[in-house]
Amino acid sequence: MNENLIQQLIDSGTLKTPEIIEAFRAIDRADFVPEDKKDEAYRNVPLPIGFGQTISQPETVAMMLELLQPKKGEKIVDVGSGSGWQSALLAHIVGENGKIFSIEIIPELRQFGSKNISKYGFLDDGRIESLSLNAESGLPEEAPFDKIIAAASANFIPQEWKKELKVGGRIVMPVKESIILVEKKAENEFRETEYPGFLFVPFIPED
Repeated sequence: MNENLIQQLIDSGTLKTPEIIEAFRAIDRADFVPEDKKDEAYRNVPLPIGFGQTISQPETVAMMLELLQPKKGEKIVDVGSGSGWQSALLAHIVGENGKIFSIEIIPELRQFGSKNISKYGFLDDGRIESLSLNAESGLPEEAPFDKIIAAASANFIPQEWKKELKVGGRIVMPVKESIILVEKKAENEFRETEYPGFLFVPFIPED
């Protein structure tokens, strides 16, 4: 039951922001897991979605969205979108005047994610743009962005992402075994906060 999972995340203090809680209620995780995992959709664990990738643990997604603090009308990049669940959560939060660039380098997973997202009409209304490319060098033609979030772990945060972020914007990304929050204070001034103790699938580097 989705509501039990959400209540668990609220009780643990992970989910706090009303708009993020509302997105978790509106966007059902069961719509984003493979058919053979439907009965596990509401467990607070990562689940395999093929190609060595996972749909992240709900608690981790909740924590990262709370750090990101997405707002209505924002333009956000979601890197390593996999199942499409996080992109759909973000699309619900940013609303019809916002835009999510959902990036997945594995074509078959991008197709799986797009099929899942389409259940909510976010591709049809243009709220989500689904792209199959390597995000390491950024999206210069669409920049600047309010926020950038990634679901795969790298050894560093790409410099291009920092350049493409608006002043006041945030990046939330796993680096090695920590989640890093980057806040852009001025054009060349960044504040980084580290939250250690996490395990993510690795970022797929550019060839």
